[in-house]
Amino acid sequence: MKARVNVMLKNGVLDPQGAAVRHALGALGFDGVNDVRQGKVIELDLADGTSEDTIKEMCEKLLANMVIESYAIEIL
Repeated sequence: MKARVNVMLKNGVLDPQGAAVRHALGALGFDGVNDVRQGKVIELDLADGTSEDTIKEMCEKLLANMVIESYAIEIL
């Protein structure tokens, strides 16, 4: 069983990496990029039958900083 966890900074949290990417895109001539938010994708190879609640617990204890990040789980 595979799961993908997408972790992003919460709205309102400063994203300096996203700002750097937006600036670089503009410098390369890509106009019209108003904002960039950068996150991370974590792919998990899990034992069959692993519950979504278990994956949520993994996210909240280790994979995401719940103070400044949110996450979304996708079962593949």
